[in-house]
Amino acid sequence: MNDVILQLDSISKSFDGKMVIDNLDLEIKRNEFVTLLGPSGCGKSTTLRIIGGFAKPDTGRVLFNGKDITNLSPDKRNINTVFQKYSLFPHMTVEENIAFGLKLKHKSAQYIKDKIAYALKLVNMDHYGKRRPESLSGGQQQRVAIARAIVNEPDILLLDEPLGALDLKLRHSMQRELIKIKQEVGITFVYVTHDQEEALTMSDRIVVMNKGIIQQMGTSKSIYDEPQNAFVADFIGDSNIIDGVMVMDRLVEIQGTRIPCVDEGFGTNELVDVVIRPEDLKIVDAEKGYLKGMVVSIIFKGAYYEIKVRVQDYEWSIQSVNPATIGATVGLTILPENIQIMHKPLSVDAEVVKEDE
Repeated sequence: MNDVILQLDSISKSFDGKMVIDNLDLEIKRNEFVTLLGPSGCGKSTTLRIIGGFAKPDTGRVLFNGKDITNLSPDKRNINTVFQKYSLFPHMTVEENIAFGLKLKHKSAQYIKDKIAYALKLVNMDHYGKRRPESLSGGQQQRVAIARAIVNEPDILLLDEPLGALDLKLRHSMQRELIKIKQEVGITFVYVTHDQEEALTMSDRIVVMNKGIIQQMGTSKSIYDEPQNAFVADFIGDSNIIDGVMVMDRLVEIQGTRIPCVDEGFGTNELVDVVIRPEDLKIVDAEKGYLKGMVVSIIFKGAYYEIKVRVQDYEWSIQSVNPATIGATVGLTILPENIQIMHKPLSVDAEVVKEDE
């Protein structure tokens, strides 16, 4: 059996002459948890709407189990969507909200009763069936929305920033719940978010988007450890991204200092972007570091200290379990395997995301 349940084939979409999705190709496997990740306006929600049938692409095809469904209406696709705004019917109880789609399908009363009980248990809402939405918290309403979608047994469940309105603690709790639900019901999840931590925590595979173009696809670990361009490196977690010169294989020059690395194949004296994660930089005695600078700020973050060290005209960000002293002169050192070398971006969509985006 073909593992691919959904295929987007050369999808493009524009609004008012502005390209939102640019010739996008994507395959999603059965029972996979795929997250579309990117800043506001990158095209991720439009992609989700095209999958769900709420928007039609200008060009390209949507294939579901190999069948072209590009022109099918949402109700003709075995795909359900959970939005950030829960869209529960306020005049109905929790049970009635969950049963709504099943009644439209003319399912039997016993079938509906059994499905409601199953769905409520799945989302840990067993004792809330008779209550109305206004008596529920935001997290509880979101659980009901998910239950309502799941009882229809969709092959694919689309989730458009469903946790965006929840507080941090509740969001983390719902992330764990969604992972559990996905494992138990065995359906394909396509999730949209701009929250990098959410994507890294939940996904089997992440699709990083910017300006309607896929920048990188892969597992959470591969995207975090091996970003393919400056945009991905900057958007996924914290990064120090600085200009460098690839002197030769396995040797890079940063701020006038030559430092060993593990990258090869860039040629000689090639201008590159150098990416170093804050947790990979170590503060040492000034004379023992590759670079020497002054501590300019320190913030306690609970699990670590966020330390800024100015070297020449660049402020390096370091995450350390040990504090430092503001004004102290220190050295910075890094293991060769923790230095990521990238070609300079060929287009603006691969550049570091700007603050106003």
